[in-house]
Amino acid sequence: MKNHKVRVHTSKENLERKDQLAWKIASLATDKAAIGNDVSDMVINRIIDNAAVAIAGINRIPPTTARAQALAHPRDGKGATVFGLPNDQRFDAEWAAWANGTAVRELDFHDTFLAADYAHPGDNIPPILAVAQQVGAAGINLLEGLVTGYEVQINLVRSICLHEHKVDHIAHLGPSVAAGIGTLLDLSKETIFQSVQQALHVTTTTRQSRKGEISSWKAFAPAHAGKLAIEAVDRCMRGEGAPSPIYEGEDGVIAWMLSGPDISYSVPLPECGEQKRSILDSFTKEHSAEYQSQALIDLAFKMRKKIQDFEEIERIKIYTSHHTHHVIGTGSGDPQKMDPTASRETLDHSIMYIFAVALQDGEWHHRRSYTSQRASRSDTVRLWHKIETEENPVWTTRYHEKNPTRRAFGGYVKIFMKDGNVISDEQAVANAHTSGERPFKREDYIQKFRTLLEGLVSQKEQERFLKLVQRLPELSESEICQINVVLDENHLETGIVNKEGIF
Repeated sequence: MKNHKVRVHTSKENLERKDQLAWKIASLATDKAAIGNDVSDMVINRIIDNAAVAIAGINRIPPTTARAQALAHPRDGKGATVFGLPNDQRFDAEWAAWANGTAVRELDFHDTFLAADYAHPGDNIPPILAVAQQVGAAGINLLEGLVTGYEVQINLVRSICLHEHKVDHIAHLGPSVAAGIGTLLDLSKETIFQSVQQALHVTTTTRQSRKGEISSWKAFAPAHAGKLAIEAVDRCMRGEGAPSPIYEGEDGVIAWMLSGPDISYSVPLPECGEQKRSILDSFTKEHSAEYQSQALIDLAFKMRKKIQDFEEIERIKIYTSHHTHHVIGTGSGDPQKMDPTASRETLDHSIMYIFAVALQDGEWHHRRSYTSQRASRSDTVRLWHKIETEENPVWTTRYHEKNPTRRAFGGYVKIFMKDGNVISDEQAVANAHTSGERPFKREDYIQKFRTLLEGLVSQKEQERFLKLVQRLPELSESEICQINVVLDENHLETGIVNKEGIF
């Protein structure tokens, strides 16, 4: 890895292309370094994971709406598939990416990477896969494109914080998708350079989508970034350019949307010929909830064994990182996170709700844990409102720890009982984390896949998909178009709640 200093330059400085971050990303995307077997295996794991969580949420309103819009853009001959629909039905790649990306993101249940900022790098898969299907790419080309997408997004997340400036994390996703498509299609460095800049320019949005009355846009946002990145690459392949330098310009992203002209970032990227291995630093979710809650859910399961009567709890204090406290804790100042009538999107961003339910139930389920009946249960509401978070500098430091073996996303919990006893414990990382008690392996991904597809997809279709994707590097053009899970008849909702629309 080489660290690249990135700062604002005035127009008079005339920063050369070779010194711009977008050019360095383009250089990474055109580098043909070998791909390790462990990296290839992890890409396969994440394709399985994406399909599982997409199908589990396939009939919820946002994926259904996105799919209805995709259905309005069919394509004769070559095109991309849409989750749930037959493989012989093809659609424009950008609209397939839109539908599939929304489905993947709906349950907040796929992979994650946390560092200076945070991300769900599996969001790269739907748009890059859709383009691969439409252009007739081979499995090895898709693998290379996905490895680049993961590498770019994760390394941007390692170094450039977006959330402290209230910029949504999809601002790192647009460039990574553009770079990944560039690798997939073997585009020139110039074309990828322009595509990365265009994609960043059109995907820089605010974090209000994840605060207040969190709407369905939370699921749509990454899909939108992927769709826009596909369109950006298409324009640049036709010879169009982009605002440049997009990161370093005096009126660019760093100067006016991030830390300003007096700050520099150090962005690590693999050197020429160096393998792209960052996907191995990311991790998936065992529980369908915001990632900072994963370790705390596991901790709640452990702590509940010491409690006989939840009504005897006086209060609960969760000591955790700045990020967890301010994004999903009481430090957010968001009353919605304490509201029993709040949306699922808000509840999965409320550690107070999540910890209360996990403590009471000893399980976390992607559907049952979020029903209105579950959220409004009177004993749960009472317990939920006894929970408070507090930032602890130790946990904030560990959250940003550069050494992955010391990095922590959990917290320390004190449960104060009415009789004066205090039950306390801590957990740094989720059990399923790469440094956890039982890190996810291929068999865990497959088990998650089977669990989430139960009752929706036939055993035969499950086996077909799993057998196919595990041969990813050797797949042919026609086989790439089969990377899709087809739902059993009558299990897929094709209508939309509100039938009024333009398409």
